[in-house]
Amino acid sequence: MNAEEKRETIRAALLLYAVTDRSWVGKQTFTEQVKDSLEGGITMLQIREKGLDKEAFLAEAKEMKALAARYHVPLIINDNVEVALEIDADGVHVGQDDMEAGKVREILGPNKIIGVTAKTVEQAKRAEAMGADYLGSGAVFGTTTKEDAKNMSLDTLKEICKSVSIPVVAIGGINENNLPELKETGIAGAAVVSGIYGQSDIRKACEHLRSLAEGVVLERV
Repeated sequence: MNAEEKRETIRAALLLYAVTDRSWVGKQTFTEQVKDSLEGGITMLQIREKGLDKEAFLAEAKEMKALAARYHVPLIINDNVEVALEIDADGVHVGQDDMEAGKVREILGPNKIIGVTAKTVEQAKRAEAMGADYLGSGAVFGTTTKEDAKNMSLDTLKEICKSVSIPVVAIGGINENNLPELKETGIAGAAVVSGIYGQSDIRKACEHLRSLAEGVVLERV
């Protein structure tokens, strides 16, 4: 797979990007929730665990990798490059305060997916230059999952999308009500947390969100 083929494959996988949040586990187990989201049509899965120790994280990541593979969905590990390497995950997503993309690339090699959080055009350009495959930008509609996250204007999101050649996924408070507002921003997809895992019917929510995301991406400038 050449660079352009890899970019387009990743772009397609960003359409409906599910990011897990264990705080929504209740009537269903974590595994049941993820399975429902996969059956509902998510196109990429990120495991985000801030409170698990390494052993528990590894065990969960191995289980999620096997589950995601059954649905041909890439598994991304949030922040933890060591865990991503150990379980041979499809990739990793790092923030501005985490390991830099260039170093992640050295560790994981040329074929893994590397995502980087970018909140400014400057951050976006630097991440691309350092070898990122995609950017995560937001919070576009606010968020309850990160206390320090500041809202990003849609104009800034548009500028980030225009400033790089790699695909951009929007994140932050995205749900079925506001996802259509992201039309014509240039995004490749939407990363969703509570809009998926906070719903009573996760599978149905994903089916609806995927349909909405397809409409937004078709309008991509």
